[in-house]
Amino acid sequence: MRILMLSWEYPPHVVGGLGKHVAELVPALGAQGVEVHLVTPRWANAKVEEHLEGAVIYRVNPPAMEMHNFYTSAWQTNLKLEDRGEHLWQELGGFDVIHSHDWLVAFAACALKRNFKTPLLSTIHATERGRSRGTLTSDMQQAINNAEWWLTYESWRVICCSGYMAYEVREFFQVPPDKVDVVPNGVDISRFEMWNGVDLTHFRNRYALPGEKIIFYVGRVVYEKGVHVLVEAVPRILKAYPQAKFVVAGTGDMLAQLQHRAWELGVAPKVLFTGFIPDEERDRLFKVADCAVFPSLYEPFGIVALEAMAAGAPVVVSEVGGLKEVVQHAETGITVYPNDVGSLTWGILHTLQHPQWTRTRVANARRKVIEEYNWTRIATRTSAIYQRIAQERAAADW
Repeated sequence: MRILMLSWEYPPHVVGGLGKHVAELVPALGAQGVEVHLVTPRWANAKVEEHLEGAVIYRVNPPAMEMHNFYTSAWQTNLKLEDRGEHLWQELGGFDVIHSHDWLVAFAACALKRNFKTPLLSTIHATERGRSRGTLTSDMQQAINNAEWWLTYESWRVICCSGYMAYEVREFFQVPPDKVDVVPNGVDISRFEMWNGVDLTHFRNRYALPGEKIIFYVGRVVYEKGVHVLVEAVPRILKAYPQAKFVVAGTGDMLAQLQHRAWELGVAPKVLFTGFIPDEERDRLFKVADCAVFPSLYEPFGIVALEAMAAGAPVVVSEVGGLKEVVQHAETGITVYPNDVGSLTWGILHTLQHPQWTRTRVANARRKVIEEYNWTRIATRTSAIYQRIAQERAAADW
């Protein structure tokens, strides 16, 4: 089985859950004998070509990106992705399935599908309408929404990472239910197990005093992630639990605004905004955190919650989207009402003030991650979809 995969993100360029998903899925598929050829834009001076077990990564140099007209820049980049895909087709003799991740590579994926009469599988990680909470207010948002609809229409099958995302795809793009497969994201627990038995005291001291409890957020600092709700909750939490220390890791367009808001609330000394942190730093923070909090307003899946659970960090998440499928309230974590400062305050305080209950939830969460969200299982399910598509294509006229 030979797969041509297209993705806007791949290490070292990882912005969110999409990049993490592809980075873990590709080697997992390779380990199961699926031959994957991934074409992706070349960012951060990465290697032009990279060989893995069962996979090859090809990077193309994108044109200069214009953020004010990102849609057009993405389309121009797709011309290069398509050209590289065509050359691979001639070099290798073809592919069984084309696998596209989100709209950003849809133009190249759909062109290659038509040119070579090969079925297209798309994984939809998020939607523009979902990110904007149901409203498309700009021409660019409308264009992206149209590209997402077009990609799902052109696809033989569609993969979604959660039942919630499957609902969005069906509702927003009128995709038939029997065309959609739900395959969750996963997490590699070995990243966290390597720190078991390692004394992280000195590392922890960089972020908090010995007597303080760390409440940790990591992700984009943008409105949809609800970090502003966490900042507003800080004074209430400190009033009941003065030993709390808040660590907010990540960048985004709300970072400066939230830093200023922390000063307005008089809690700036208790809130550390780290900016971007490397993956290893993030993993160690999960290991030392007393509570990992993700107060999203919109979350298609919530892979960061899985990472926290795998690391053994107690989680508090908004009851939205895929998060409420990953985290079971009072069983594997605490779920709270979205965009509700009082509810988030309660969830964090409950986690800090009831350590025995919290330890039980942590144990349940880690067991669930190991059993249900491992990449071997996810790769097996993805491979089965490839096989199904290839068999159906062999029996069908184009």
